[in-house]
Amino acid sequence: MREKFVGIAKVGEKGQIVIPKEAREMFDIKPGDSVVVLCDAKKGMAIVKSQIFEDTMDKIMPEGK
Repeated sequence: MREKFVGIAKVGEKGQIVIPKEAREMFDIKPGDSVVVLCDAKKGMAIVKSQIFEDTMDKIMPEGK
């Protein structure tokens, strides 16, 4: 599997997008999984699988400290 991927997602009538199959496979995104949408008005947006985001936050801000 390639480590980098660029795909195109079309925005539907309701503002929904389909994450390209290759990207879903790369990040093991399954139906029902949640994603976090990070936005910066100047830099753009990123979509991150919520579990990856939560794991990163746990490393930055561990419990009990």
